[in-house]
Amino acid sequence: MKNVRYIALLLASLAATAARADAAEKFGLETGMAYTTGKYGGARSTEMVYVPFTARYQVDAWSLKLTVPYLRITGPASAINLLNGVSLTGTAADAAPVTRSGLGDVQLSATRNAYNGGESGLVLNVTGKVKLGTASSSEGLGTGKNDYAAQSELFRVQERATTFGTLGYRVHGSPAGYSLRNVFYGSLGGSYKFDQALQGGAMLNLGQKATATGSQRMETIFFLNRRIDNAWKAQGYVLKGYTNAVPDWGVGATVTYLL
Repeated sequence: MKNVRYIALLLASLAATAARADAAEKFGLETGMAYTTGKYGGARSTEMVYVPFTARYQVDAWSLKLTVPYLRITGPASAINLLNGVSLTGTAADAAPVTRSGLGDVQLSATRNAYNGGESGLVLNVTGKVKLGTASSSEGLGTGKNDYAAQSELFRVQERATTFGTLGYRVHGSPAGYSLRNVFYGSLGGSYKFDQALQGGAMLNLGQKATATGSQRMETIFFLNRRIDNAWKAQGYVLKGYTNAVPDWGVGATVTYLL
């Protein structure tokens, strides 16, 4: 992932379940769809549809996740631009739109609940992530290289309100024709529990630029989580980007089934 957008979705999900870090083991399946559009510094817009299929296993203080995504891109930008914050430059900025689709980059992550403060409401998680270069680089669906990231996630739950933030560091692979920098990234946000089933909030995502000529990442996300019953929950969000390294806007939704 890992794209900052996917980190944001993970945070939104964690914000809804932070108090359950010591829950009994549980297996979950998740799918959904995200749509984004942006110019990324070019003259034409590029649209992306991202459909993830995720399996999650949670036991004691550990949560393991595997995501296998389908990706569809229409426009001049490639997944290197969209997912790594690389602004379009030169002739690529005005290139004719092209549509390509297929398997995206498989994502693996392991999260450890490092601290659960009980009455203080503080929860600290530590996560390691691997993005496998399974997407086709020749089709512009990925870099063809593995990326690695580590991040910490801090939550504070106070009655109905939760504040949260993350700080991470991503090590990029070295795709042909690109010199991607390793980057720090982070998020800050909050959510409010309206009742036992509905929670909403917002977050700000920031990240260093991945290339010398690129842009820093800055975007906001507004989200709603809805617990349908003990097994099902749903989430929706709206995204607004502010730099050439992120989409101009986007929408998405996920549905999770817990076994």
